[in-house]
Amino acid sequence: MAQCEQISTLVDHFGPSVDTVVCRMRALDAALPAQDGVAVFNRVYLTVTEAVDRCVDTGGFADARAAITLDVRFAERYLAAVEATAGERRPPACWRPLFQFRRHPGVRPLQFALAGINAHIGHDLALAVVDTCRTLDCEPAELEDEFDRVGDLLVSLEERIREELMPGPDLLQIGDPLTHLLGAWSLERARDASWTAARALWALRRLPDVAEEFTERLDAAVGLAGRMLLTPLPD
Repeated sequence: MAQCEQISTLVDHFGPSVDTVVCRMRALDAALPAQDGVAVFNRVYLTVTEAVDRCVDTGGFADARAAITLDVRFAERYLAAVEATAGERRPPACWRPLFQFRRHPGVRPLQFALAGINAHIGHDLALAVVDTCRTLDCEPAELEDEFDRVGDLLVSLEERIREELMPGPDLLQIGDPLTHLLGAWSLERARDASWTAARALWALRRLPDVAEEFTERLDAAVGLAGRMLLTPLPD
């Protein structure tokens, strides 16, 4: 906790860091019941963010400043959704299914994790790229290497998530409804779509009305996919 307070003080002078958002996610993890759907996703995302932090520390990014800015802007959108819900305000549509179903007994932990990843990759990542371009005064193409590196970390983690949160060997049965849900969504496809959306939003930045409508449609579409991922399943 003392370390988080020290980081919070430094933020006032140097701006947010990966350590800042890690501390906030750790605090959230400590505050939420373990079975809460948001807690399930938060643990997954905390692991991702810690992996990015280690990658930055070990020189895994060619442009560390760009990687840190993208990672922080990305995380801030998830944390803003959490804060909106806690303050009884409406979060973006992409996050609403997870917050609405977070305590549903018929939703399995893997569904919570994937619904959160869907919201964060499908919607937040595209907007975070635009946020980063504005912050660093650069074009999306200049962030592509950092985008791909973070995406690779997410893909490798998704494989681990599926292994850890799968309910058991029965999942492999063709008749298991969860098998169908897992086969209907792909992180790699979501990541590719997010990059396309980011480039489109950047191109539309001088047409704010069109950009706003595009963002709203993206938000709604990702929210619909999240609602499907959270379909309550029989035991």
